[in-house]
Parts: sequence; C-alpha cells; structure tokens
Amino acid sequence: MREAFIKKTFTDKSLTKIKLINAILDEYRADGYVLTLRQLYYQMVARGHIENTLQSYKRTVNLVGEARMAGLVDWAMITDRNRETVTPPHWDSPAEIVEAAARAFAIDKWASQPNYVEVMVEKDALAGVLAPVCRALDVRFTANKGYNSLSNMYEAGRRIADYLEDGKDVFVMYLGDHDPSGIDMTRDVRDRLSLFAELDIAVKRLALNYDQVETLHPPENPAKESDSRYRAYLLQFGESSWELDAIEPRMLAQIVTQAVEDLRDPDLWEQAVAHEQAMRTELDKFVKTYRSNGKQKP
Repeated sequence: MREAFIKKTFTDKSLTKIKLINAILDEYRADGYVLTLRQLYYQMVARGHIENTLQSYKRTVNLVGEARMAGLVDWAMITDRNRETVTPPHWDSPAEIVEAAARAFAIDKWASQPNYVEVMVEKDALAGVLAPVCRALDVRFTANKGYNSLSNMYEAGRRIADYLEDGKDVFVMYLGDHDPSGIDMTRDVRDRLSLFAELDIAVKRLALNYDQVETLHPPENPAKESDSRYRAYLLQFGESSWELDAIEPRMLAQIVTQAVEDLRDPDLWEQAVAHEQAMRTELDKFVKTYRSNGKQKP
C-alpha cells in the first residue's frame, strides 16, 4: 500500500530510480517475496542501475525512505527484520480460532524419513526469503545475527543428539557471507554442535561458496582488514568479499529447496502428505459441525 505523509518534489533522475525500484519490488511481489533494503540495493547493483559503494547504498536508503514517505513506494514491500513488533493474536469467536487451528494443522512429515534436516543462515535479514521455503519443506530454520549464541548452539546440539540417538542421519545446512568471518562461521557451527551433541556433526555450507561467486557474479566488497581472520582469507580468496544478501532471492530459495529435497524419500513424503491431508479433512468436518450447531459469537 502506498501512503503519502510528506510532499516532496523529486528530480527526474530520482524519479527514474524510483520507477526501477518499484519494478523490482513488483517482480518479487508476484513471487510472494518482501525485500530488505539491503536486498533491494543489491538488486539495483546487480542490474547495473547503481554502483556498489557505501555512498551509493546510503543514497539508495535515503531515496527509498523519502519515496515511501511521499507515497511513491509500497510500504508493505520492504521489511526490517531487525525491528519487528510482536502482536498478540485475537479472535472474534471460538469458531474463528478453531478454523485457524484447522488451517495451521500439520504433522512432522520427516518423522518417517531416514534423515533429519536443519537449515541455518548467518543473517536474520534473510529470514523473509528462507523461512517460508523451510516452512514449505517442513524443516527447522534458524536465522542468526553473525556468530550464533551459546544458548542456541547448546539447544541445537542437544536436539540433534536426540535425533541421532533415534537412528536418524542428521544434515545441517548453513548459509553465510563469503568474507573472513562468514567463512569461519561454518566451522564454528560445526565445532559447537559437535561439542554439545558429543558426536561429530557434519555441516554442509550451501552458500555462499566461491564457485557460486564465480558463477553468479554477485557485487563484491573489499574484505575487512580489521577482521582477525583476514590474513588467512586473503591467502585463499584474495581481497574481495561477497554478501549473501547479494544473491538473487529466488536463487537462494532454489539452492535450499534442491538441497533439502535431495535428502528426502519422495514416496515416504507423499504418504505423509496424504496422511496429513486426511486429518485436516477431519478437522474441516469438525469446524463445519461446530458452526452448524450455532456456536457463534452472540
């Protein structure tokens, strides 16, 4: 929704950029995605509309902010994953919550699978892209803010240990920036999960890997020389680094989807889906009976 709160006259150059911004947002709207400012910026860079510099990023942030305030850019299409408001749920009638529960009903479709899968990402800002993908795949998803916390790693390690004891083969998928710390975070996740699970845990880095950098050509940034891991990174990869945010969102979704689907038995999956649907049908019948008995809000 576009709503204007200020009056502002934009230059022709700015209006052209706003038009390009809206075209990108409309493109992702059609696929059900909402972008962060960082993702929008990288899409502008990747398509050759702006240069990849700190000044360019600041100009883009300011322009998008002013355009939203002036009613030229849809407020709902840009999200801030670091500042979200939690709203308590409310219902107008008992029937409404029963219907909502029926729609949300799901079984653990991996329970019958020989494998157990989790997906972790370095950046909370990418939850908007990857959380819906993992929800559709019915796998646990964790969004971090850099290095994961001790508490989260302990809980994940003990959880994974339980699945291993149940005879499952465990696969942890990780996605992070291709920079000195981002590369090291894969090692950190593996080491701490193994420590708390008291078993060796394999962690597969799905992205961002150097072969993907060579294939996808995301915008590059200088690696931070102040990072304690810079020298080792420099010797292996050179002076450039690349952010996970720069990868086209649909490509990220495809990478995760393919990796997870490769680990599940399709026949067992279809059986679980059919079983879930049968139980959801029972719930739908219950909701209809509930409504027909007149148990509505007075």
